Amino acid sequence: MTRILRLPAEPGRLTLPTLLHRNAEDHADLPALSWHSAALAAAAAGPGAGAAADPHADAASTAWTTLTWGEARRRVLNLAAALAALGIGRGDKVLLMMPNSPEHWLTDLALVHLGAVPISVYNTAAADQIRHISRHSGAETAILDGPAEAERWQPALADTESRLSRLLLARPGTTSHPRLPDPERTDRDLAAVESAWRTADPAELLTVVYTSGTTGEPKGVAVSHHAVVANALALDGATDLPDHVEHVCYLPFAHIAERMLGIYLPVFRAAHVYLCPDAAMLGPVVRDVHPVQFFGVPRIWEKTAAAVQAAVERLPSELRTAIADAQDTVRHHHHALDQGTRPSAAASADCQAALDRTLRPILASAGLDRVERAASASAPMPPTVLDFWAGFGIRIMDAWGLTETMGVATTNTPDAFRAGSVGKATDGVELKLAADGEILVRSDFLTPGYLRADGTVEPVVDADGWFATGDVGRLDDDGFLWLTDRKKELIITSQGKNISPALVENALKAHPLIGQALAYGEGHPYIVALLVLDPEAATAWATARGLTGTIPELAGHPDLATEVAAAVAAANATLSRAEQVKKYHLLAREWSPETGELTPSLKLKRRIVVTRHGHHLEALYKNAATPQTTTKGSPALP
Repeated sequence: MTRILRLPAEPGRLTLPTLLHRNAEDHADLPALSWHSAALAAAAAGPGAGAAADPHADAASTAWTTLTWGEARRRVLNLAAALAALGIGRGDKVLLMMPNSPEHWLTDLALVHLGAVPISVYNTAAADQIRHISRHSGAETAILDGPAEAERWQPALADTESRLSRLLLARPGTTSHPRLPDPERTDRDLAAVESAWRTADPAELLTVVYTSGTTGEPKGVAVSHHAVVANALALDGATDLPDHVEHVCYLPFAHIAERMLGIYLPVFRAAHVYLCPDAAMLGPVVRDVHPVQFFGVPRIWEKTAAAVQAAVERLPSELRTAIADAQDTVRHHHHALDQGTRPSAAASADCQAALDRTLRPILASAGLDRVERAASASAPMPPTVLDFWAGFGIRIMDAWGLTETMGVATTNTPDAFRAGSVGKATDGVELKLAADGEILVRSDFLTPGYLRADGTVEPVVDADGWFATGDVGRLDDDGFLWLTDRKKELIITSQGKNISPALVENALKAHPLIGQALAYGEGHPYIVALLVLDPEAATAWATARGLTGTIPELAGHPDLATEVAAAVAAANATLSRAEQVKKYHLLAREWSPETGELTPSLKLKRRIVVTRHGHHLEALYKNAATPQTTTKGSPALP
């Protein structure tokens, strides 16, 4: 619970501008927003540019620019006045395509102060997605980062079925498009802005979040001030964090998770946001900030674990042994806590000593030594990843929710934690299961509905207020929710067996060499899989054995093939017969948002992967009347 919090009105009357005004009054001199100019410049070079260069590597470039809450609000009001002068007002939809930059953050809040509706669009959106959102939203204005984005938006600007008529650029370069107004100008009349935000209704739209479309056409989820504030109150009650905690903001603002974590919750808590404009730069940013709380989607926790383990593998054997022993001590301590057992004073002291003397320096090298609250959501977390971080004293609080629930609807907490579950319902959330196991939610902070193309909102709940989530799971006797999978993604084999692909994939990814996996088998007699080699783990594995070569070369090495076969066999030992992977194909190139197989929030785009690699998958069913439990993978291809 945030102890510095003063609610300037009854919760049901709060809006985001009301809370920002509170921050400027009560916490004017506290830091609100920080960004790194070198990181922004690297991000402007294109998606993933941060992977090639560490913008923090030069000690002379490590300065962060910071706005206090007082300064941030002044810029928001000045920018809002300038946008109002351009004719933008209450109810107008405005599309935003920028990285996690100060312009994006400030513009979003400026539009909200006018009663306009900012809608962030993924930077990786394809032309047809931009066209769909432009048409469906009815937006007349789009605010973009620079010339590269403007070029991508020209077809939407020329589209006769879209109302889009104006582009504003944060960095216009030599283009003819006008620049986003300067938020530092102070000669603007703020009277209209002050009037607009003070008369805002909590039921009004705050934003529209378009779903990633992993199982169909993207839907525009309506988000109101009331729903966001109600969710913020529930989350604040479920966590015990230091006042004015830091948040590293790296997921796209087009995703509900970062909208809540990177904009709405920081305004609610008067917290401090560090902007990371490209997820490829996340490591350097975290090492700079050393945050107290850290949210990572499962793929981020997996990648960070692989990097830490690879670094450990390069240490002398005596030190590796000491680290493994320390991890066992800490892991045993945390497992006891998870099972409701109070460890002895001696066991607690041993755990603390192992952390302080051996493990914390390793965490410090990754910037995670101060983490008190670690969380994850968006996809099931592999148990081996949870176990790895537990060995470093980091208990990852798995949570669950959807865009329609404003993000988190259930979460584990330090006082109510069950590894493998996604926790209990937060305050104000009711859960029940349909006959087929689909999770139903009823809550005060559900979305008002889906935006229609005519601007009206289509309700999403039934007559009793229940929302069908599309996720399948189970509730245990203590109220913990356990996810099975997306209802639409369950595999039904030719023998009628229902298989959760996520369950199979997480079992496969238990081995560090397997970074990504896709289980497949709809309408087929058994399950096959695509496996993707983890480049960091593969490099460390090869170094330990005196092997060299590129990742594709290593993927074709017979010793690695033997190791992967053993990994698949080990995974199959944890699965039922129907779930076991009978054949697989090993790939050497990682899937990513840039290559199209992952969403910007790093969720698997199953349809895309199956389309691109369907020939590999179908080949695994040929000449296999009696498949073996495990067979050697096909030669690796990029």
